[in-house]
Amino acid sequence: MTMQAQWNAVDDYFCQQLVPQDAALEAALADSAAAGLPAINVAPNQGKFLNLLARIHGARRILEIGTLGGYSTIWLARALPENGRLVTLEYETRHVEVAAANLARAGVAGKVDIIQGAAADSLQRLIDDGAAPFDLVFIDADKPNNPVYLELALRLSRPGTVIVGDNVVRTGEVANPANPDPAIVGTRRFIELMGGHPRLSATAIQTVGGKGYDGFALAIVEG
Repeated sequence: MTMQAQWNAVDDYFCQQLVPQDAALEAALADSAAAGLPAINVAPNQGKFLNLLARIHGARRILEIGTLGGYSTIWLARALPENGRLVTLEYETRHVEVAAANLARAGVAGKVDIIQGAAADSLQRLIDDGAAPFDLVFIDADKPNNPVYLELALRLSRPGTVIVGDNVVRTGEVANPANPDPAIVGTRRFIELMGGHPRLSATAIQTVGGKGYDGFALAIVEG
């Protein structure tokens, strides 16, 4: 058995035991695939991790940067209390259309605002409009712009805000300073900003699973 096959088997076991089948989530993945969206959504056990993290933190306001087909959005929205709110940012029109339908079918559309456009512009508008700070921020969009998203997200945060950055390992290339790939350069800068920012305490974790070799960064705003 290859290492990837082993990782897939373990993920499948965890999902079977700990993440019950869910018609709305499965339909969201199916419709995203049918619409030609890239299969870069979080895995089911990763989606539940986000859900549990939001619930543990008692999040009432969540910011998601990168909606795709709304799969992770559904997981996060389900963690919110009745009066909670999730703002999710997406650039691609087709992604927004698919996500909106998926959120409606899952029964969480009433808690979610999808903002279409370049995420940096949308974040700046939220800042300019005086949006209330978010309790949890999930950054899962184009990696070259992650440093920009982090700086802007901090302006929409408060002491205690949790920030999660996905896909930070890049199959190990994040540790290679000679790799010129913009996604890796952006990820390295993102990690370095987290590590050096006076308002943040952060760590990063490598993971293996159905999505291969990757990982996430986790930070809390301290001031």
